[in-house]
Amino acid sequence: MVRVVVLGQGYVASIFASGLEKIKSGELGYYGVPLANELPVKVEDVEIVGSYDVDSNKVGRDLYEVLRLYDRNAPESLRGIVIRKGVHLGSLRNLPLKAVGLDDEMTLSEAVERLVSEWKELRPDVFVNVCTTEAFVPFESREELENAISEDKRDRLTATQLYVYAAAKYAKEVGGAAFVNAIPTLIANDSVYVELARESNLVVFGDDGATGATPLTADILSHLAQRNRYVLDVAQFNIGGNQDFLALTDKERNKSKEFTKSSIVEDLLGYNAPHYIKPTGFLEPLDDKKFIAMHIEYISFNGAHDEIVVTGRINDSPALAGLLVDLVRLGKMAVDRREFGTVYDVNAFYMKNPGPREAKNIPRIIAHEKVRMWAGLKPRWL
Repeated sequence: MVRVVVLGQGYVASIFASGLEKIKSGELGYYGVPLANELPVKVEDVEIVGSYDVDSNKVGRDLYEVLRLYDRNAPESLRGIVIRKGVHLGSLRNLPLKAVGLDDEMTLSEAVERLVSEWKELRPDVFVNVCTTEAFVPFESREELENAISEDKRDRLTATQLYVYAAAKYAKEVGGAAFVNAIPTLIANDSVYVELARESNLVVFGDDGATGATPLTADILSHLAQRNRYVLDVAQFNIGGNQDFLALTDKERNKSKEFTKSSIVEDLLGYNAPHYIKPTGFLEPLDDKKFIAMHIEYISFNGAHDEIVVTGRINDSPALAGLLVDLVRLGKMAVDRREFGTVYDVNAFYMKNPGPREAKNIPRIIAHEKVRMWAGLKPRWL
């Protein structure tokens, strides 16, 4: 059994929970789950045991009722899980939501202790972090991190950074857990957190789940690099209408997302071609089905100038939710193997900005084989 706690019960988490239960009941197949049912830990073994949010309209409500906001056919099997109060640390600023968090009622140290106490009751194996995209600053030392918490420096920490610290304390007490960081806040790329995880029996996967346009851009850039075509420029953007795109209208949050999306260019080409790769707008009628566009100009043999132009409409949240079905199972496998810290062979395929910090993006076809071999599966293409 893989017991999962969700941090941030928005669109992604709700589609993850709903789709997971439908697979288990036989209502859905495995499309959108890269490793399908090949892993030794089966989808049927995954159970959501807890959910946290800071939206006043969700905290205290039954998970099933909240899921129906996103999926009218939400599975009845998710009744009985009450959404608990998490921490926000200002993460909902400028959004049309009323934030309520443990940090409104107590110090940060007390909030950490409350979370650890609740998690010891829930006994999760894996935490899935799909909070709203944050504006963040990495930590330079463990001392700086611990002082920020003990001295209640709320303007120095994000919700994710506090959640990971609490997860590390929990993992150390119970003997092991995994934390899947599916948003851009640097955790697997922050050496302070990786070392903390390693010492605390915590596995960290991250950072920022690779869905939609970014992995497709990586595949195309890899294709051009392998054929020794010189890329002159790359333009890629996304416009969406869900809550995360609304959050990205905040300049600092957008900068966080832009950093993880842009990291692929130099990693894959070996040079930093001029590029514009970022989420660029919020258009409410698009809802969760975002518009993506890509233009790549390059030089081929004999100086020929060629271009690739791609447009598409992609359901944003299901694309990430399908990856989470794999990541929670891989997290449990990593804990059982005691591979604490971060695991590049997993991050390289599933994340836009794969940790650890010194790691690079690699062609996704190679990353796919690496994660299959790490999981003990037969390579598909090698």
